[in-house]
This record gives sequence, structure tokens and C-alpha cells, in this order.
Amino acid sequence: MALMTAVGVLLMLSTASMAVAGGDSRTLSVPSVAADTGLITASSANTATRTQTWAWPVPSPIHILEPFRAPLTRYTAGHRGVDLAAEVGGTITAPADGVVSFVGEVADKPVVAIEHGTGVVSAMEPVVAAVALGTEITRGDPVGIVGVGSHTEGHGIHFGVRVNGEYVSPLLFFGGIPRAVLLPLP
Repeated sequence: MALMTAVGVLLMLSTASMAVAGGDSRTLSVPSVAADTGLITASSANTATRTQTWAWPVPSPIHILEPFRAPLTRYTAGHRGVDLAAEVGGTITAPADGVVSFVGEVADKPVVAIEHGTGVVSAMEPVVAAVALGTEITRGDPVGIVGVGSHTEGHGIHFGVRVNGEYVSPLLFFGGIPRAVLLPLP
């Protein structure tokens, strides 16, 4: 049943962009990911519970430009994070307490990654770092500014989360699927 729910959530997230009202953070347990499928599982053999209180790395209101789409396998196409609307030069903050584990460029894009403990790592790009490698940070601390050089070119940042090396939907750390906001037709 939990697997069917996870598949339904992933399908729903892949069909449309969303706007998230408010910028509240929540505490929840995050399930692990089956290494062979990338799907969220609830079986006791594959579940590692982690409790984190996370805050969005961009200011409110949160607008998701592109949702997470899990790849069918570890090596197939997908969108391994969410794209969040943000202005070039805008401040990006740490979503949770941790240690800066990577600062540099990947494929000509500036990236900042944070190790949050128990195998959880978040990464944001294009973000020009304002912190050094190894810096201990607290949720909400500034980590950099929105740069250029990404598929979100000038419109936002890509925000990804890995649990034990496997990509999961970042929305799991913010209370799951955000409330839908109906927008008027143009």
C-alpha cells in the first residue's frame, strides 16, 4: 500500500508545476529509497527513519518550477530534485543543520552541498558559495547566492536531496506534497 502511495505521489508530482503557499517547515520521518528502483519503500528491511526539521532554501512564497521525477533505475533519465523559483543574486539558506560537504563547480555550475548526518545530503545549484568547505551551519544560515549556469537559467535553483547516495524527492523533508494553490487563468 505504501509503495502504491509513493508511486501515486511521484506520478502526481510529474504532471504539473506547483505553487506552495507559505514557507513553513515541518518535522517528519523520511523513508529510505529502494536502490534498484529509486522508489520510496515502507518495508522494514529498507526503511531508515530520520527526523529532520527543514526550511525552504529560498524565500516565500515557494514556487516549484519543475517537480521531482524519479528515474526508473539509478542510471536512467529523471529529474533528481526540484527547481525552485529564485532571483539571480538572491540569498540561499541552509535547509537544515549540517556541515558544508562540497563547494565548487560541477559541469560549469556552482554547487553547494550540505551533509546533514545519517546519510542525508542536500545540494543546490547554481549557488555561488558564501561558506567554506567544512563549515558547520544551522538551518536558515545563508550559504550563498543564486548564480547562473544551470537548466534553471536565471529563474531559480535546482535543489536535490540524497539519502545514502540515492536521490529522493526533497518534498519528503518539507511535509510531503504542499497544499495546492489555485491560480487564475491568464
